[in-house]
Amino acid sequence: MTSLVPTHRRNPHCRLCRATDLKKVLPLEPSPIADAYVPASRLSEPQPRFPMDLYQCAACGHVQLLDVVSAESLFKDYIYRTSDSLGLVEHFRRYIESLAKRFSPQPGQLAVDIGSNDGTVLRFWQERGLRVYGIDPAEQIASEATAKGLPTQCAFFNESLGRSFRAKLGAATFVTANNVFAHADDLAGILDGVRELLADDGIFVFEVSYLVDIIEKGLFDTVYHEHLCYHSIGPLRKFFRAHGMELFDVELIPTKGGSMRVFAQKHGSRQPIAPIVDELVTREQAMSLDAGVPFGPLVKTLADNKARLHAELTEVRRQGGRVAGFGASATVTTLLTHFELAPLLDYLVDDNPKRSGLYSPHFHIPVLSSQILYDRPPACVVILAWQYATPILAKHQNYARDGRYFLLPMPAIKRLP
Repeated sequence: MTSLVPTHRRNPHCRLCRATDLKKVLPLEPSPIADAYVPASRLSEPQPRFPMDLYQCAACGHVQLLDVVSAESLFKDYIYRTSDSLGLVEHFRRYIESLAKRFSPQPGQLAVDIGSNDGTVLRFWQERGLRVYGIDPAEQIASEATAKGLPTQCAFFNESLGRSFRAKLGAATFVTANNVFAHADDLAGILDGVRELLADDGIFVFEVSYLVDIIEKGLFDTVYHEHLCYHSIGPLRKFFRAHGMELFDVELIPTKGGSMRVFAQKHGSRQPIAPIVDELVTREQAMSLDAGVPFGPLVKTLADNKARLHAELTEVRRQGGRVAGFGASATVTTLLTHFELAPLLDYLVDDNPKRSGLYSPHFHIPVLSSQILYDRPPACVVILAWQYATPILAKHQNYARDGRYFLLPMPAIKRLP
């Protein structure tokens, strides 16, 4: 694994419309790279923290991070593989199945996946007789996918690559980009590349978190440096129109606490515009999303929850009790950083054996197997991975006895069970 010291820069422009009138709407504590958990041998390597405030464009309403951590340090040695998650594999199987049922692709047509990772989406297209091609910036993962018969180029997608892919492979019937259309600083370059690559009646489909869900469900911990953009339909529709594309459908899906699957085509292509596109824009306008109004209650909730957590955990430690945090993921890094919980936690636990023995980004809190909850039980376990509280409680219900308890930090502070 190559060790890259991350660097960052500030982008003063809106990624969708290039305006510079950007207002801070969600202040968050500076954070290290969220998923950079390290083994003991790498504890001496620098893991700096970078600004992570969310800003909104006054011109188009788009919400984004202005501080950009170098993409090479985020993705070049990326180790996460889609196939590590059985739930995600099944999600993509159903996803491709639904696209095939709706649009009836023909054998031999081309499907391209941007941010293709280990080729899971490509494999499902390939099983239906389509030609496939992937692009991903993680060298090892791209190489592994190619070796499995899922040709993948190691690069970051842009307009030039879209044009060269079309010259080499022909026009694409489908282009997909799942959980990556929020990751790039040059969204205009990606969209222009998609337009260049698509057949005249081709379809671009991408999945991203939905800003309305982030606000209404308190999903602030889905904000981290990989996710530069926090999308809503109003700004996206304007952005696509400006690049010769149009949104024609949206599906709201439960992935990652609340996401949307967005369908787009070249302007004037044959797919009719579904009513939900206008309906979502109207909903966003009704809640004054474009003016930043809904962020106020979330900012207050975060401040209140942080204060209550500190009071509770300080009292536990004053009485001599140990405190553990449950979860060792990217979202956990955002939560414990913003709530400044590192000094109050003795260790983290996680059910994923691949995380055991690692240390959290920057703060270097040790990650232990969840068996420690029974071998040397702490007085309190804060469920940092709070969106998964239900399965965590079901699996570890035997921990909470003899005065020991779980503590839910979001969306409201709550002792469990």
